[in-house]
Amino acid sequence: MLQASELILNSRGAVYHLDLLPEELAPVVFFVGDPDRVAKVSKYFDRIDTIRQHREFVTHTGEIGGKRYTVLSTGIGTDNIDIVVNELDALANIDLASRMPKTELSSLQIVRIGTSGSMHEAIPVDAFVVSDYAIGTDGLLNYYTYTPSEQENSLLQAFSGQMRYPAELAVPYAIGANTELVKALGADATHGITVTASGFYAPQGRALRYKPAHPDLVDQYRNVQWNGLQITNFEMETAGIYGLCQLMGHRPCSMSAIVANRAAGTFSVKSDETIDRLIRYTLENVHAIQ
Repeated sequence: MLQASELILNSRGAVYHLDLLPEELAPVVFFVGDPDRVAKVSKYFDRIDTIRQHREFVTHTGEIGGKRYTVLSTGIGTDNIDIVVNELDALANIDLASRMPKTELSSLQIVRIGTSGSMHEAIPVDAFVVSDYAIGTDGLLNYYTYTPSEQENSLLQAFSGQMRYPAELAVPYAIGANTELVKALGADATHGITVTASGFYAPQGRALRYKPAHPDLVDQYRNVQWNGLQITNFEMETAGIYGLCQLMGHRPCSMSAIVANRAAGTFSVKSDETIDRLIRYTLENVHAIQ
């Protein structure tokens, strides 16, 4: 039995950070970073049955065409992803009353609808990227017992061999998406490898007033290629989502609206419109395979 200090439940018996009960979670979950973006997704639901909020974690659960969906804000970064994916897995696969894992486990489908910065001029602002693979430079998966696949090892070796990855940074890891979801969502998107960083500024090679220790990170990442894919974009959640989902038996995919082009130095002037377009595209294509 899991102790109260390990599986923390609130006064209504819900998982602590998300404030959700098992019946308030759908089998398909959309992740957004921004709490205000939850309503921008759920407005396309036919109806909303559950609305919960605790801290930055806002959840709406409802239906489209008789199929149940949840949209949940994660906040920014893999530290929050660690909380969210673990608590979603607890809702799906732990009996909260007995605090014991269930004998029959469920697999959630988890799709991130996020924003990102492109590393190549050829991937312009307002384009979509689907992350076939992600490379985590955030360190999260290093805290878990994990055995990478042959493909993931091959990607990590190519990544390490094609750039001068600084030894003092977190040990990188490579992780793949759910191939069915990549296929369903990839028709109108650029396929690629996403780098998940531990921050927005220096960890992504940005310099404002203070000089980063590794200002050439973007140039180095830009040159990495593997199995016909290149490193396409930066963001701050995808590798953590992929890693934890793979460990726990869930099916992840990450979709990014490109709002910045690091090679061209440009930022979208219609990012709200682009994000809405990505939301509709993702909902339609996920709904089609349910």
